[in-house]
Amino acid sequence: MGFIKNIFKSIVPEKCHLRVRYIYSLFYLGKKYACPCCGGEFRKFIGFSEEQPDAICPRCGSFERHRLLWLYLKEKTDFFRAPLKVLDIAPLRFLQGKYRACPNLDYLSADLSSSWAMLRVDLTKTPFPANHFDCIICYHVLEHIPDDRKAMNEICRILKPGGWGILQTPVDIKRERTFEDPAVPAAEREKVFGHPDHVRIYGRDYFKRLEEAGFIVTPDNYAAMLGDTLIQKHGLLKDEKICVCRKPNK
Repeated sequence: MGFIKNIFKSIVPEKCHLRVRYIYSLFYLGKKYACPCCGGEFRKFIGFSEEQPDAICPRCGSFERHRLLWLYLKEKTDFFRAPLKVLDIAPLRFLQGKYRACPNLDYLSADLSSSWAMLRVDLTKTPFPANHFDCIICYHVLEHIPDDRKAMNEICRILKPGGWGILQTPVDIKRERTFEDPAVPAAEREKVFGHPDHVRIYGRDYFKRLEEAGFIVTPDNYAAMLGDTLIQKHGLLKDEKICVCRKPNK
């Protein structure tokens, strides 16, 4: 899958990726699956691994976690209704376009390396003033950052009192403590941490780390509450919880 993806990126200009994806998705049209992010209906999603046979939407490229986020924002928050100043960290390109089109959102995306993020920003030392954003989305980012505690503290600093964020990351609930070792060389990270760009495997203490950064943390088992029919229809992971973090009012 990664080999094919790299070939696609090397041949097709970046500005044409979404257009080519749309054409490519026509071969997957059907009624078995539905992507809430782009509204497409398909006979199947694209597999990512043996453990994730229905992971990727052929039209917008969303994974299970992105589709869950979209549904959660739509059904459980005022994200698409209230006037919000939003920071989206390491944005998915397709979702960024959808967010920017929302008239209620004062939207900004940031990343250290993404070519389509609106600003290049180091999450451990951002240029933003304190108490600046109403909402911050940080989706599968912290597992890539060596000093994740500093990044958590920074996110809390720039979030307004009473503001909220979704700070999602892979969590191995079988582990009591997070496993990390700065001595692991980059060439061995995939073997040790499960991904070449990850620097740790979070355990159940992930939520405690967020609390130590100043957040009120509420893991929401929203996916499981949708029921098996919708979980299968949208290609979701039943056991993934949404990590909702609020900054206390002062």
